Amino acid sequence: MVKYDYLLKDDDVKRWYDNLVAGSSITAEVYLRSLGRYCELENSTPKKILQEAETKAFRDSFMDFVRKLESQSKAGSYIMRYKKVLLSWLAYNGLPVKLKVNIKGAADTPTLTNECVPTKEELSKTLRKSSLRGRVSIAMMSFSGLRPESLGDYHGTDGIRLSDFKEAKITPNGIEFEKVPSIVTIRSNLSKGKFQYFTFIPQETATYIEEYLEARVKAGEKLCPESPLLQVDNRGGKTNPFLRTALVTRDIREAMRGAGFSWRPYVLRCYCDTAFDIAESKGLISSHPWRMFFMGHKGDIEARYSTNKTRLPPAMVEEMREAFRKASNLMQTIIADSPSEDQMRKAVKEEFLLVAGFKKEEVEKMNLAEMSDEELQGKVRQKLLGVLSNNGLRQKVISINDVKSYLNQGFEYVAPLPNGEAIVKMPF
Repeated sequence: MVKYDYLLKDDDVKRWYDNLVAGSSITAEVYLRSLGRYCELENSTPKKILQEAETKAFRDSFMDFVRKLESQSKAGSYIMRYKKVLLSWLAYNGLPVKLKVNIKGAADTPTLTNECVPTKEELSKTLRKSSLRGRVSIAMMSFSGLRPESLGDYHGTDGIRLSDFKEAKITPNGIEFEKVPSIVTIRSNLSKGKFQYFTFIPQETATYIEEYLEARVKAGEKLCPESPLLQVDNRGGKTNPFLRTALVTRDIREAMRGAGFSWRPYVLRCYCDTAFDIAESKGLISSHPWRMFFMGHKGDIEARYSTNKTRLPPAMVEEMREAFRKASNLMQTIIADSPSEDQMRKAVKEEFLLVAGFKKEEVEKMNLAEMSDEELQGKVRQKLLGVLSNNGLRQKVISINDVKSYLNQGFEYVAPLPNGEAIVKMPF
């Protein structure tokens, strides 16, 4: 914006610009550049625009400007920006001018037309090409739908802080998440809609954050609740406390280019939104407003429960957490391992011992991993013989194939045994 800073010497332009900043710093910067560029191309000034705005000559001049850009194959959406900026400048100065100039393809976005949402494999490749810091940004956008501006604002004065992770604690080695998926709060000043909301981070994101913060601690940083999630590199001269939006997207873009992709960083948010679409269609997210809320859109939940005033009911938060957990399996490139064969075998042994009558405390003291099937059968049989003795032989151990016959005789079924046998008992 430095090239057009001179426009701010005009008090009216400065007031218009400051008013835009109050809504969005990025919008203010873009609009000021566009106004400066228009004046440069048309040999005009902001004051001259106001003086001529209500004349036919101004409308004709703008129409010629539009047609010239169209002849240069400029995108309709690019040309439309000039119209929006001029109308904003005129409206601010109390001039309700209507520029009735049609622009071809005003709603077209050629850069997005052929852009495809990344596959899970492509995202995985991008993550592998990223720095530790970039990996966190990519994961926060891809798996939680955050905007780059939420991670670090335009000027680098604010962004996600460690205190925004409500279910994590700072440790001497970094950070530890007590629940996963874990809540992250996006404060109102970091939210595009200017309202506070929360979403969740899955295990993969939590891992990347833990690794990144551990590296910062090893480099000598002392973390506190107000520490930024994304820290500026300690190089060069004066730096801002938080990573600016431009640097957040630079990290992401470098990883994408390194992986051989020409996407925009914002495509990662599309990746998350698409996954939520699929999750909703599969019934993994039962409530459409939840999905909207996760993405930071105003909707039924925000209208009913303002997170600045009334907390969402704990039961609802847990339901939302579970829905997010299910949906996150469609997004993450690294899924938590399923129980191993050894773990499943151990669980089966534990269940048999409990059914046989062993107390949980007794089972916990046993080395189930080393226990053979023969040992297991011996312990179960020994336990059951004791039970039979205490019950005056009212219970019987029979072949599993004979269960139906005994049931027809009036016996009651008790439990199966691991060796093809079962327990039945007399009803009295």
